[in-house]
Amino acid sequence: MKKTYVTTMPNHIGAFLKASECFAELGMNITRVSYNKAIDSHMLFIDAEGTEEQIRQADLQLTKIGYLQNGEPEKAIVLLEFTLRDRPGAVTEVLRLIQQYRLNISYISSQENGTEYQAFKMGLFVEDEGKLQDFISRAGAVCPVRVIDYNHSEKFYDNSIFYRSFVSGLMQEMNLPEAAREGLLVNSNLIMQMLDERGLSPYKTFESISRFAELLAVSRGGAFVPRVTRHRITDSTEIILIEPPCGSNTAIIQSQGRTLFVDCGYALYRDEMLALIRKLLPGWDEMKKQILITHADVDHCGLLSLFDEILASEKSRECLALEADGKDGFREQNPVHKPYVSICKTLTGYSPVEKDKVTGLWGNTAPQDEPLAQIGFFRFGDLRFEVYQGQGGHLQGEIVLIDYEHHLAFTGDIFVNTHGMTPEQKTYNQYAPVLMTSVDTDPVLCALERQAFMQRLGTGTWQIFGAHGMKKDYRVQEEKQ
Repeated sequence: MKKTYVTTMPNHIGAFLKASECFAELGMNITRVSYNKAIDSHMLFIDAEGTEEQIRQADLQLTKIGYLQNGEPEKAIVLLEFTLRDRPGAVTEVLRLIQQYRLNISYISSQENGTEYQAFKMGLFVEDEGKLQDFISRAGAVCPVRVIDYNHSEKFYDNSIFYRSFVSGLMQEMNLPEAAREGLLVNSNLIMQMLDERGLSPYKTFESISRFAELLAVSRGGAFVPRVTRHRITDSTEIILIEPPCGSNTAIIQSQGRTLFVDCGYALYRDEMLALIRKLLPGWDEMKKQILITHADVDHCGLLSLFDEILASEKSRECLALEADGKDGFREQNPVHKPYVSICKTLTGYSPVEKDKVTGLWGNTAPQDEPLAQIGFFRFGDLRFEVYQGQGGHLQGEIVLIDYEHHLAFTGDIFVNTHGMTPEQKTYNQYAPVLMTSVDTDPVLCALERQAFMQRLGTGTWQIFGAHGMKKDYRVQEEKQ
């Protein structure tokens, strides 16, 4: 068994030695260590491997020596700006008040600006919200005071409680339960360590995670305004394309009185999507709910629980089955992608779907030897698709559907319309490549899959529905003899 220990240790010589001796005495092997004093001078992450009993004993011993903190009071940092007259001793009265309230200063910054006033910034530890408000009220009688930021400033003003403050900010932003804290701590650290080793500033990593969470949060409720377009394919077939600000597109195919969804976005927007779907499909609550997924990524499968039947490739069915059994799906089996996907699942409220809802229609789990291979056919209404499976460049189990009669294709993430994204989609899509190093499992292979797809299109004008960005109209001209 493996376990990640989030330890809080004294910042002095021999602190890590004491922890390592604890594991050594129990016969446990340390498989990963992460510590960065510039980020957090007390928090050390240790991955250790041992039996269930060894892990239980390690829990007890680390708690006994104070390295595992249970029920630790929540701390935070508040950044205040005091507008002081630019004269000797102006800050003294404020400092005396800070001492009177026994507040600890973690950051100070001030510089004259050519006026008779000076903006004096201070970062203060806060454990008691009421105490802080009382202090601000008293300080306001001395000089103008304003709160610049509370846990969300661009700089980090203390390096002893950063991780916990950072994660508390994420939890507050997304209204997450306390049970989410440990996973966010561990996976934020894993991303930081991975990208730090690639030369990316740790602070850039945390800024990217924070910004990603903020984008997810601000798109909820009344701010959930996806682009919705309708596309006529035949006299009896129409496609409704829903493009949310964050997450994958959802396509709704209506053909000959039947309805099929293709992909379904993030679980976070369940209520918003349901309201929109009911508006677009008045008979939604009574109809049989069927969906096809192009691949089993979290941003394509968040709302699968809404559907009665889920159609997928056999490999995607296997991936969803692994998740339902509490195991890592294909994306999380990649150690580079796992921390981001774990955070994404937590922030968006993703839950695995029941295995018996998923039908693997095409292909098998055996490896294939070409970038894009035909694995079957699929008929829906008056549409007739050939089904092709990618070699796993983006994700194992990925499929492309091509209807040669109607010049129509669904491509998932093998081909997306990057030039047809809304400004919100462009902003959202810039963070995953940073936090995962690449959205593709194998970018070179994915490029070959994309090339193979384009080569399979015959002469004429095609309507290509990718999983991100608007529909792309693409014309293939007949080659001259």
